[in-house]
Amino acid sequence: MHLVVLGAHCGDAEIQAGAIAHKYAKAGHEVTFVHLTAGEKGNPVNISVEDYRIQKIEEAEKVAKILGGKSITLDYKDAELTCDDATITKVATLMRKLKPNVVITHWVNSIHPDHALCPKIVQAAQLKAGLPGFDLDGLPPHYYGFYHSENWEDMEGYEPDVFIDVSEEFDTYLEALSNYWFIMNSKSFRYYDYYKALGTVRGCVNRTQYAQTLKFPVGANVRKGSIIPGFEL
Repeated sequence: MHLVVLGAHCGDAEIQAGAIAHKYAKAGHEVTFVHLTAGEKGNPVNISVEDYRIQKIEEAEKVAKILGGKSITLDYKDAELTCDDATITKVATLMRKLKPNVVITHWVNSIHPDHALCPKIVQAAQLKAGLPGFDLDGLPPHYYGFYHSENWEDMEGYEPDVFIDVSEEFDTYLEALSNYWFIMNSKSFRYYDYYKALGTVRGCVNRTQYAQTLKFPVGANVRKGSIIPGFEL
């Protein structure tokens, strides 16, 4: 089976569900991290936006390899993402190529506009990829399920439905995250400390050492559990 974790910027997908992805990769499933933008405009003062874009794409590839997956970064610009037909069609076409069983993405409420647009794009692309009436590069229709995961910028109204034990995967997850410059060096937010603490807190609630969580789309038939529903280990 194939798990795709789709984020707005390089780093989002991994911090949100990197340990979950690693758990499924270890079980033999295919894992792909898709980044709609590189997140290049948060560049350090001593590097240009374009050079930081290249750096972040390289970091994403290294992180994905550690977690047992691959990385794809699309060419949209950071902080300029739009949910238009061209973007939806591009993502739907990519989903037909990748054929994921499940896609994990941002929650619908966020203080970052790029983040908030991701679930809208994923849901619209889900329909377009699945309907045979759309001709997308001659690729056959493909329908996937999707879930939301946790990001510190997307927490308004986020109440977890699924707690996944990632105790055995968490050290590798933290090792992977440490390869992103912004996670280890940001002066505006303590990313590494936050996600280590979040995994600990979710693990406390789950009665495991560490956990990461997922949330069903609004209006979906919610089924609580400890694995991705319909995506068995």
